[in-house]
Amino acid sequence: MTKFDQWTTEEKEKYHKLLEEIQVVDFVLVELNLYLNTHPQDFKAIQQYNDLTEQSMLLKNQFTEIYGPLVHFGNDFSKYPWTWKEAPWPWQV
Repeated sequence: MTKFDQWTTEEKEKYHKLLEEIQVVDFVLVELNLYLNTHPQDFKAIQQYNDLTEQSMLLKNQFTEIYGPLVHFGNDFSKYPWTWKEAPWPWQV
């Protein structure tokens, strides 16, 4: 049984909502990245990309603070004790 299994329905919904927000923003970032590869002079697209990059970073930091690491290998910090094993990992929910 994981920690996620012990959460209330409301806690699970908050987890899924924040994870979905991250996925939506990151999807748009991938699309903007592809667009900017062929339209490097589009200033508005660059502004949107930079704004969404900041939003993505804030959402991921928020997720990490509440639920633990989202990604590994030096991309997220760990609290003490080691928190990587404590998550429900995003692919487990």
